[in-house]
Amino acid sequence: MTADPADAPSLPGLAAREAVRRAVRPPRDRPSRDRQPAETLPVARVAVDSPLPHLDRPFDYLVPAELDEVVRPGSRVRVRFAGRLIDAWVLERLSASEHDGRLSYLERGVGDEPVLTPETSVLFRSVADRWAGSFADVLRLGVPPRHARAESAVAVEAAGVPAAPDPAGWARYRAGAAYLSAVQAGRPVRGVWNAVPGEDWPARIAEAAQAALAGGRGVLVVVPDVRDSARVDKALQAVLLKGSHVVLSADLGPEARYRRWLAVRRGAIRAVLGNRSAVFAPVADLGLVVIWDDGDDLHAEPRAPYPHARDVAVLRASMSGAALLVAGFGRTAEAALLLESGWAQPIVADRAVLRAASPRLIALGDDAELERDPAARAARLPALAFKTARVALQADRPVLVQVPRRGYLPAVACARDRTPARCTHCHGPLALESAQAVPSCRWCGRPAADWRCSTCGEGRLRAMVVGSSRTAEELGRAFPGVVLRVSAGDAVLADIPAGPALVVATPGAEPVAPDGYGAALLLDGWALLSRPDLRAAEEALRRWANAAALVRGDGTVIVGADASLPVVQALLRWDPAGHAERELADRRELHFPPISRMAALVGAPSDVAELLSLSQLPESTEELGSVPVAPARGGASSEQIRSLLRVPRPDGVLLAEALHAAAAVRSARKSGGAVRVMLDPLELF
Repeated sequence: MTADPADAPSLPGLAAREAVRRAVRPPRDRPSRDRQPAETLPVARVAVDSPLPHLDRPFDYLVPAELDEVVRPGSRVRVRFAGRLIDAWVLERLSASEHDGRLSYLERGVGDEPVLTPETSVLFRSVADRWAGSFADVLRLGVPPRHARAESAVAVEAAGVPAAPDPAGWARYRAGAAYLSAVQAGRPVRGVWNAVPGEDWPARIAEAAQAALAGGRGVLVVVPDVRDSARVDKALQAVLLKGSHVVLSADLGPEARYRRWLAVRRGAIRAVLGNRSAVFAPVADLGLVVIWDDGDDLHAEPRAPYPHARDVAVLRASMSGAALLVAGFGRTAEAALLLESGWAQPIVADRAVLRAASPRLIALGDDAELERDPAARAARLPALAFKTARVALQADRPVLVQVPRRGYLPAVACARDRTPARCTHCHGPLALESAQAVPSCRWCGRPAADWRCSTCGEGRLRAMVVGSSRTAEELGRAFPGVVLRVSAGDAVLADIPAGPALVVATPGAEPVAPDGYGAALLLDGWALLSRPDLRAAEEALRRWANAAALVRGDGTVIVGADASLPVVQALLRWDPAGHAERELADRRELHFPPISRMAALVGAPSDVAELLSLSQLPESTEELGSVPVAPARGGASSEQIRSLLRVPRPDGVLLAEALHAAAAVRSARKSGGAVRVMLDPLELF
């Protein structure tokens, strides 16, 4: 019954008018009085689109009769939540609700296309639980934004079944041909494949995908970047029927990406290729999951809840009963753990095949080189490197020069006492962009023409790290008349034409040569190995191996590092498996990942302390202490800390659940600032 304005109490001025306005305002739920629930399954259980941890649970709503045909499991809807209209996703339809109170009606449906499948719903929930995140956060990683015009596009017709692949390319690997046959038969085989140098790995991956499709199953291939995606796409086009696969990448644009994703969701496309977010693609009847170069940090998701594509691929293959292929020229400790546990099997070549395919590998610091050139250890480009490059150029072959840093001089120091030069405003590192440039801060960009050393007052600078631009400048003077190309930063080359050339590239930006490089110079190995990182040696070997694999079998690879180091020895013997096993043994002794699971909590000291106090952590949890977080780029000194927690691997899910529950309590209380929770972060120190 509507209140009578005359019943309002006599209040002066604005207060009286506000009381009358509230009295005559119709109730919010008036529109729902004329709505009737659906006759069958009238309750929709939905997940709301909210990043708040305490709202990471399903809610029940009534399905109005007029939306009965629209609201289906997996569809998008709009609901009224806390007085606002927000997006939500239907998880299931029920005949009754466990909630005792009155349920609100769904406001409306959004499109006619269900975006969730039973498999992806379980996957998103599992990923959220494993990484202490929310369902909505994971769903945003796996489901692209809706585009109405894409939904109304003409449906794509499914391609036919391809013929079985030729196993010749896999035959030179032990268990390679057998793996291909098992994939085609639909068996859940799991392999860790180490490709030999010079291998046409996109073609091998395409053959594995062809085997799965020939067996009537779906395929998912995840690669680090767009250049790798383009190579695999070309290989897939060569062996699959037209329209059999799609590439999912962020640079497609919202409409094209959503249209391709819908084709996969509708079952018209059975093979998907893409970067880290493609690991969530709703491929029907998934039979094979492939991840290439799983050690690349591009596979780590930078958005909450920060899952790694390799771990999601392992989880998805296990949940769906699909085959798995973890592949690369190197091998990570995580892949070594899969082999050690017996969950996966190695796919490797015999030593005779490996020796025939490998280029000649030489370390600049080995004993024989030091006898010929005593200055080789200290020189950045010693005589052997110049000689090797000159021989390859004379044979009309390109030479690859890998430099760990881009730019000219990305780090400089005082010329007198070698104190690192820092910005006086934000304390960021100073750098030089060219020989004539004024030093400037790499963080805030401010010039520092009047810089003086805080220790001795000296104003002259010297190089600490030499970048790709300075290296190209030096090589241009040493080899006049030779074509010089630089692949780094925003100017990355996918490939180069045939013929002699010097190619200076940063790790991961090495272009492909048509017939392979005649030589490769891997400079400044100390810069990779001296990183304060648990994975420094593993990452150095991975980058070196990826570059050396581009060299012809009759070529030469020079690595600028001490030959006595175990990681350099692993490269010289081309033994990534042995190095990964040693890394795993060392981490087991130190209780570091992947033997254990670790959580990093980043936030203000009081907020981190509150989160820890609310967490019902497993008894096995070790608190490794808190350290200040490094200053943010372009800003003042940070007042945040990072606290590390460690548990044995079997207790990792319990740790994630405890941290998520504590974050939900803080979210419900609206207390303090946010605390970033990262499970298994790539960088621990």
